Amino acid sequence: MKLYFDSVMYHLAADHQLNTSCNCSSALSNWTVRGDAPQLPTFSTAAKARVIITFILCGISAFCNLAVLWAARIDGKRKSHVRVLIVNLTMADLLVTFIVMPVDAVWNITVQWLAGDFACRMLMFLKLQAMYSCAFVTVVISLDRQSAILNPLAINKARKRNRVMLTVAWVMSVVLSVPQMFLFHSVTIVHPEDFTQCTTRGSFVTHWHETAYNMFTFCCLFLLPLVIMITCYTRIFCEISKRLKKDNLPSSEMHLRCSKNNIPRARMRTLKMSIVIVLSFIICWTPYYLLGLWYWFFPDDLEGKVSHSLTHILFIFGLVNACLDPLIYGLFTIHIRKGLRRRIQQRNPLLFYLCLYLFRLFKFIQCLAVCDVWGILIHLRSPAT
Repeated sequence: MKLYFDSVMYHLAADHQLNTSCNCSSALSNWTVRGDAPQLPTFSTAAKARVIITFILCGISAFCNLAVLWAARIDGKRKSHVRVLIVNLTMADLLVTFIVMPVDAVWNITVQWLAGDFACRMLMFLKLQAMYSCAFVTVVISLDRQSAILNPLAINKARKRNRVMLTVAWVMSVVLSVPQMFLFHSVTIVHPEDFTQCTTRGSFVTHWHETAYNMFTFCCLFLLPLVIMITCYTRIFCEISKRLKKDNLPSSEMHLRCSKNNIPRARMRTLKMSIVIVLSFIICWTPYYLLGLWYWFFPDDLEGKVSHSLTHILFIFGLVNACLDPLIYGLFTIHIRKGLRRRIQQRNPLLFYLCLYLFRLFKFIQCLAVCDVWGILIHLRSPAT
């Protein structure tokens, strides 16, 4: 989840021309072109499709996340630490929804940057901060789920522990985003026409400085959270499998036990949700980051081989994660789902039955995907007969 190199990748043609055929003509970052005029980016058909889809995702994400936030607020009697985690993740997703998505859509429409230097610096800071907060809060949820399964007797300490971890997550998301305010600035070329862009051009002394910063951002924003999440959910799976073996429970009888005992059912629901979380994170963002790594290390090889349409598709695919989070974390949490269902049914029965149908459809698809994965894993860990 990130946006740092999206502006570079989207404006690849213009930025390449700026880097190769422009020299600084004033301290105000006005750039003049030598030789042939650069080909400026345009509002292409792919960009138009990206804008439309981004606004659609923005509406879906806003509705889902605000619904989860509303359900959590009206269910004020439950002060569980899980509800606090869900609210924090929802707030992080709303930052992506109301900052990242609209800015990206408007920027694609205008093609160049028209909001000025201050807005350039501030919005690049807020965009990266929103991405960091989503990644870090997701890590906190993973650590909480791991503790709930591996150390169930420490539940009384969960609220205090999560409060500390959430504070660290939000503070770190702000601190790590501060460099954006100093690296990004508006740059203007005057030939063949005035064209302004929000970019990091001129902020790094050498190319390897820029690569080092990009790699640091990549590790903090994607690689490290991914490693922590996979580690947590692997330990959860190993612990549950160990308990199933200890109880001499064959995999064929697993569902019978889960339907009769609330504790195993909760553990199985947590594991299934965990698999969906990891798959959602990996599937949505890995392709985009791989393309970013390619650009950072082999920018010349990328030009001409990867179309702008692909960068549009991969970025939109990453934004889908913000729409999936409220479904995975919120609507799959029983007390929030019941509270939301009760309030919608009271106010708008037609909307209630529509949402119920969509939720059951999503639940059915999710169960088909997860049950196959779970069955394979149980079979692999079962003793040979």
